[in-house]
Amino acid sequence: MSNLEHKPVGASPSQSFNLDKPNAKLWGVCGGIANYFGIDATLVRIGFVAGTLLGFGSLLIVYLAIALIAD
Repeated sequence: MSNLEHKPVGASPSQSFNLDKPNAKLWGVCGGIANYFGIDATLVRIGFVAGTLLGFGSLLIVYLAIALIAD
């Protein structure tokens, strides 16, 4: 048995979305999404990069919108 705490994936009803500025690479959007869903921020960052490249930059607009709205 490990000492790692198991955190269920998915947001609880009382949890709110916040940017993760202390651990931010750019504005903290990916870190905030990762904290909200209880997953690793690196996976979210890879997903955003892949989505931006495959979506011809459209996900970049979504990222900027989240950064401006959630601030």
